[in-house]
Amino acid sequence: MTAGNKELRLGALREALASGTLRPAQRMVAAMHPAEVASMLESLPPRQRELVWEFVDKEIEGDVLVELNENVRNELIEEMETAELVAAAEGMELDDLADLVRDLPETVTLQVLRSMDQRDRERLRNVLAWPDDSAGGLMNTDTVSVRPDVTLEVVLRYLRMRGDLPPRTDSLFVVDRDDRYLGTIGLTRIITGDPDDAVGDSLDTDAPRIEPDTAAHEVAQLFQDRDLVSAAVVGREGKLLGRITVDDVVDVIREEAEHSVLSMAGLQDDEDLFAAIVPSAQRRMLWLGINLVTAFLAASVVKSFEGTIEKVAALAALMPIVASMGGIAGTQTVTLLIRGLALGQVQWANARWLLFKEIAVAGFNGIIWAVVVGAVTVFWFGTWKIAGVIAAAMLINLLAAAIVGVVVPLTLRRFAIDPALSAGVILTTFTDCIGFATLLGLGAWFLT
Repeated sequence: MTAGNKELRLGALREALASGTLRPAQRMVAAMHPAEVASMLESLPPRQRELVWEFVDKEIEGDVLVELNENVRNELIEEMETAELVAAAEGMELDDLADLVRDLPETVTLQVLRSMDQRDRERLRNVLAWPDDSAGGLMNTDTVSVRPDVTLEVVLRYLRMRGDLPPRTDSLFVVDRDDRYLGTIGLTRIITGDPDDAVGDSLDTDAPRIEPDTAAHEVAQLFQDRDLVSAAVVGREGKLLGRITVDDVVDVIREEAEHSVLSMAGLQDDEDLFAAIVPSAQRRMLWLGINLVTAFLAASVVKSFEGTIEKVAALAALMPIVASMGGIAGTQTVTLLIRGLALGQVQWANARWLLFKEIAVAGFNGIIWAVVVGAVTVFWFGTWKIAGVIAAAMLINLLAAAIVGVVVPLTLRRFAIDPALSAGVILTTFTDCIGFATLLGLGAWFLT
């Protein structure tokens, strides 16, 4: 569903709900894919959301819940009966069910496990044993494997007898008699190859094998680099545990993108746009408090130059320019560094080259914009002294912003702190304090 179609559907749904004609609204919801229903629910205020949830087909409730962000999902789960939750979990793909079960109340989880047969229960427990942001947490244990010594004709007969394949199956996993992973064989090869050839003759031993404790972002990077549709998850003893498919990786990439954007504003990944006022205010309060502390630090720097500002009032008008330019330049550097860290492109080994490069870029831009600001200042205040002070302060602050923009994300990563969450606040504090101190310090030196 494109953004334009979504907007049209959302508008039509809201009109139907507002007019009280619920039957058309119900038909609209029934025609949607579970992911579309989830997106629609997240786009509605709480009252309309509850009403639309009543229109959702019971058979797809579990699939819709998995697609929702955590806050919205938990709100709906709280309103659902235990029997309804158990029914919603039936028939779900194992990896999706594992995501849902983690958010269910313990009593409901136990009932879901009791409703499953022994084999599926064991498979679910194997997935739940791993963190949800790891390869083990992403994997689905619904795999199709074959032995290397059977012929392609035997494999084809087996597939016909089986009748269907797990979604997004592009290859079969080849294992020995002890279920140790040997490689893969593509479906294309099975269909087009000589029926008398053995599977082992067409075995792709270079197919990637992912350890279950591999971080989810590393899995996403591997899929991106190798253009994978699916990949095997293999335990330390070499046994095939399950597989990861590209649809799970797309979810990881989307979540990481949302995390980067929201974290830089101090918001949670599962922030509900239509959440109640008090919870929303509480979630944002901490970050505002941290920002206030940093603002007081910058204010204390300004206060220490009170006398200078009284003598040269023009500096007060120019202070926001220096701070703003340093903040923007530093944000550009921080954003590039955070992206590079997420993609695995930036390490301490190449940090020195990056630092020199960013300093050079800051120096180049600093000289150009210092000249521009200096010229404007001369036109504005009619004095070269003030123009020289602000030009020098801007150049120094841009250079400082480049250094902070490289060093801070790397240092935070070294201490296992998410740079996206903290780097922006630290950067703003440094650029404000350095910018104000430089401008007012140079003003006190040369203008008073």
